[in-house]
Amino acid sequence: MKVLVTDPIADAGLERLREAGHEVVTDHDAEGDALVAAVEDANALVVRSGTEVTADLLANAPELQIVGRAGIGVDNIDIDAATDHGVIVANAPEGNVRAAAEHTVAMTFATARSIPQAHARLETGEWAKGEFLGTELRDKTLGVVGLGRVGQEVAKRLGGLGMDLVAYDPYIGEERAEQLGAELAELDETLERADVLTIHTPLTPETENMIGEEELARLEGGYVVNCARGGIVDEPALAAAVEDGVLAGAAVDVFAEEPLPEDSPLLDVDDVIVTPHLGASTAAAQENVATSIADQILSAFLGEPVMNALNAPSMDAAAFPRVKPYIGLAETAGRIAVQLFDGHVNEVEVEYAGDIAEEDVELVTASALKGVFLPIESQVNAVNAQEIAEQRGIEVSETKRSQAEDFTSLVTATVHNDDASVSVCGTLFAGEDPRIVRIDGFRVDAIPGGRMIVSRNTDEPGVIGLIGSVMGEYDINIAGMYNARQTIGGEAMTVYNVDQEVPDEAREKLEEDPRVIETRYISLEDE
Repeated sequence: MKVLVTDPIADAGLERLREAGHEVVTDHDAEGDALVAAVEDANALVVRSGTEVTADLLANAPELQIVGRAGIGVDNIDIDAATDHGVIVANAPEGNVRAAAEHTVAMTFATARSIPQAHARLETGEWAKGEFLGTELRDKTLGVVGLGRVGQEVAKRLGGLGMDLVAYDPYIGEERAEQLGAELAELDETLERADVLTIHTPLTPETENMIGEEELARLEGGYVVNCARGGIVDEPALAAAVEDGVLAGAAVDVFAEEPLPEDSPLLDVDDVIVTPHLGASTAAAQENVATSIADQILSAFLGEPVMNALNAPSMDAAAFPRVKPYIGLAETAGRIAVQLFDGHVNEVEVEYAGDIAEEDVELVTASALKGVFLPIESQVNAVNAQEIAEQRGIEVSETKRSQAEDFTSLVTATVHNDDASVSVCGTLFAGEDPRIVRIDGFRVDAIPGGRMIVSRNTDEPGVIGLIGSVMGEYDINIAGMYNARQTIGGEAMTVYNVDQEVPDEAREKLEEDPRVIETRYISLEDE
């Protein structure tokens, strides 16, 4: 088999492919027509961020089985086109976990002890010993936003140095947090208690500018360390907070715009340390991602499961057509359930009823988990969803029953913790048209998609009119409405499909009315 490598990767990965008997061709300068010609007879393509894997390129690669990204980000790969052409897309999300965690620890010490600033002064001939009074980390509180793979490794390292740990992560079980020695808390409490705040979440619509001026003010006298993704922390607000003395310092490795512009306010503040996205820049990390991709290519060539595949379902080919329509339905049910839920998730239950209960539904369950984890794991897929659940200490259960009420098949995703749960039940009309037919105890008939508002309110005249008026006031068009109630005059639920994003102010205005118990904005957009 021919493996084409168009971006530099560590030799260890190339050697592993050669030792397995495959032809490895490196062409780091190929672009345009030369790249198309080079990939025409390739069975595997290995890239980093420099090569754009477009639909046109894939269309000219009839022998291609797999595209391997030696790293985590796949923005340069057209995954939909790859799927259309039957090409697996795989990445290496684990390879740089240790490197990113260690860089975070290094940046924490650097800002707490002003190491770069002291070095710079000494280089100019100044012995400024009396001007740098550092902060000892022992017995201080580390606030961790995001207890995923990297966040857990940072917590282990700094917790082992004597720091107390408090963490904000709605998607990790309390038992797993306790194993790490961390106390779970809401974001505001985490900020108020932290002496050092470290951030380890992906950049999503939910996390963009999550840490802004208001949040930074709650960290008064503390430090901020961001080695996760640019755009999570409001950079001008961070620079101002450090310059004004609200924060003692900050250390930043990732930026909303990279390379960092020369006019960035972060560059003008002495107590802000910046590094040029070095989190994964270790020899070991680069070797790890290279060998990981090599191993996945070898698995693809052998017809074995590709563990970090982003687009490759794994099940019996004959059964797949019967199950395929339920994959998207289960993911949607999971996405809606977790956005309706308020609290830390420690259990996800997926129930199958009717004809679908007779099928192999492992992939469908994984898709429901994917929907639950999408807000906090940008790299989640049907292959790694179960693993993410295990890492986060979330129990996953799967149940089946032969009867499905008035439907041929039903799929229900339920998210739990010790105090509450939310269930979302879906079916397929005419075998392929998805519908949400029950949310908790309310029978609805909602078309899932785009943007939605779910309202819980008292069942009395004028509420629907109120919601329509407020939506109109904010220029939000209602595309569809589905109303349900359990008893006359009791509690009702209404699901609205809307064409525009619903701002918090609109929801707050609705909830000022005593008849409106709660509203939730649901986004099923692929941002």
